[in-house]
Amino acid sequence: MTRNGIFLSVIAVILAAVYVIYFLDIFHKPTIQILPQVRPGRASAIPRDRNAPPVYPVAFKLNGKYKLTSVKVVNAADAATNKYPEPLWHMVSDSNSTPQDWLMYGLPIKGMKPAVPRAKPQPPEPEGNDLLIIAAGKIKGQTNFVTREYVALPSR
Repeated sequence: MTRNGIFLSVIAVILAAVYVIYFLDIFHKPTIQILPQVRPGRASAIPRDRNAPPVYPVAFKLNGKYKLTSVKVVNAADAATNKYPEPLWHMVSDSNSTPQDWLMYGLPIKGMKPAVPRAKPQPPEPEGNDLLIIAAGKIKGQTNFVTREYVALPSR
């Protein structure tokens, strides 16, 4: 092979390697994409203190159906400064959860139970920045969300 042929072959191999690394998803870890949605219309059904203002419920839409193994909500500021933040809501799979493509903050999930027995979800703070962390086996995902204070419409 000539010197020019060897040079062109090396360039072709380098370009093929760059294509495989940057344009194919071979080396990327799959993640769960989560879309948080504040659901206006009624107040959240999560029990709260008498002095705490009610908030709108929050739903989370996933980009596919996943057999969830862990669902955890923590305060985002607490998670940034603390390695093990106290969860506001933490569910784990007891054996085999049903595939989910959405979930609602604080509602039970089939096939999952609280990580701490008889633990209840804590109501989120209005305008509080929280972090949802989801795991489905080795696939993980997380997103920040903000809740809004419930505003009752005046009766007519």
